[in-house]
Amino acid sequence: MMAMMKSVSSINLSQDFSALGGSCQTIQTFAYCPMSRANPSPISFTHASLRVSRCSASVLSVTMEEVKEQAFDAGKAALLVKELRKSFNSGKTKSYEWRAAQLQSISKMIDEREKEIVQALQLDLSKPELEAVVSEISMTKSSCQKALKDLKHWMTPEKANTSITTYPSSAEIVSEPFGVVLIISTWNYPFLVSLDPVIGAIAAGNAIVLKPSEIAPATSSLLARLLSEYVDRSIISVVEGAVPETSALLDQKWDKIFYTGSTRVGYIVMAAAAKHLTPVVLELGGKCPAIVDSNVDLKVAARRMLAGKWACNNGQACIAIDYIVTTKSFAPKLVDALQLALEEFFGKNPLESQDMSRIVNLYHFKRLAKLLDEDGTSDKIVLGGQRDENNLRIAPTILLDVPEDSLIMREEIFGPLLPILTVDDIEDSFHIINSKPKPLAAYLFSDNDGLQKQFVQNISAGGMLINDTVLHLTVPTLPFGGVGESGMGAYHGKFSFDAFSHKKGVLYRSFKGDATARYPPYTPEKQRLLKALLSGNIIGIILALLGWSKE
Repeated sequence: MMAMMKSVSSINLSQDFSALGGSCQTIQTFAYCPMSRANPSPISFTHASLRVSRCSASVLSVTMEEVKEQAFDAGKAALLVKELRKSFNSGKTKSYEWRAAQLQSISKMIDEREKEIVQALQLDLSKPELEAVVSEISMTKSSCQKALKDLKHWMTPEKANTSITTYPSSAEIVSEPFGVVLIISTWNYPFLVSLDPVIGAIAAGNAIVLKPSEIAPATSSLLARLLSEYVDRSIISVVEGAVPETSALLDQKWDKIFYTGSTRVGYIVMAAAAKHLTPVVLELGGKCPAIVDSNVDLKVAARRMLAGKWACNNGQACIAIDYIVTTKSFAPKLVDALQLALEEFFGKNPLESQDMSRIVNLYHFKRLAKLLDEDGTSDKIVLGGQRDENNLRIAPTILLDVPEDSLIMREEIFGPLLPILTVDDIEDSFHIINSKPKPLAAYLFSDNDGLQKQFVQNISAGGMLINDTVLHLTVPTLPFGGVGESGMGAYHGKFSFDAFSHKKGVLYRSFKGDATARYPPYTPEKQRLLKALLSGNIIGIILALLGWSKE
């Protein structure tokens, strides 16, 4: 075991994780370095019962007793929050200079450590390098650049109109940081969904605790190490771990909690926040539908559907297509087009393709296999279905007309399985979608303007895209978030800044123009004037000031 421990400067993520047995799936890890410690460098590797945690450049021999002593419990979580609140109360996060410096450091970190980021994503998900660069690294960098470009404008108070009842006066809306915030990220895009909200929280001037997902241990460890190296450690902290560490964090009073993950855990996060009346942003998921009309360019549509499913972390994405609805007459053509596109993208044996991510761990592999093997579902496979448990791979699988009460249609799939439901008329698809909880995203492929308008008006979803998939996520001027069981709150671009800012209304008045009508004693004349002022009736105000009545 000691032979595996190396100094931080000599760590090679790929070699170290290979030495520990390949994919890391058993999750019981914790790495936390107090912010007061000089040059903390938390690195955690977990495989089976083995755990190595580093909080300095020196080599540590970790015994079970030491692990127990170092456990991140509620007491240590409370101390961390106290330290961060003290740093926040110093006021340094409120300056433009501090915020811009942190964002510049994150941008620099992404440029300088891109290879390590790609390597960590490969270890956690076998994510192809191009997909890692496009969907995680470049999007995070774009968020950083957008925040840097617009930060001064975002921080500038917004002018607000006033009414005649407060004349003379002026008003503005001031964006102020909430304070100390908790960001809990998930494993499917572990770099992007960790840093994207962190960028918004920094831009808004908050102190931050980031809890990366333990299911992506290589990326989690890398984030802990890099952030401790590049950003202000007295304000921005990373806590690694699993359920005990997350529970310890959720026991604390935060000024805002931002959670990305499953709806099931979303309930837990919201219940914990409710104890302290803490506001939350919940980025959850759901069953994202795609309606496919017959009047489409089928070759282009099929490629775009694949981009929003199997080329999207192999379906392990909250905005990936979960199921398709099309007409009975069009379904065979659609299946054929999808098959041709799949062979073009991933070859005749997709299990061997290097251009598709693997299933994240054995638990999720077995969960997906259970969906496929259910009675009434297994005989609906029209394409794919092959599996390789040893390498955690499932081939892209299309199923036709599975029962609507089957597991695969009741649960979010979050994997490479794609059911296609058929209807007589394309408008009947609206009823199917509306019979389920509101999705995070909904897609329509159609050139029919009328159908497009009906879709936008009659389907409620976090976001929508017509004639493509997932790209709405890349538009910083659009809010990204759920509705109903798919989440609450939104972020991206200025919406990220707003998500972590309290909008404080401020009214300014001088000592001039003091109206005696607002003060007792309340005479009939004052009553007439106040009624006219409150109603905005100009003629009534003039008459009241002249001492005349409309009666």
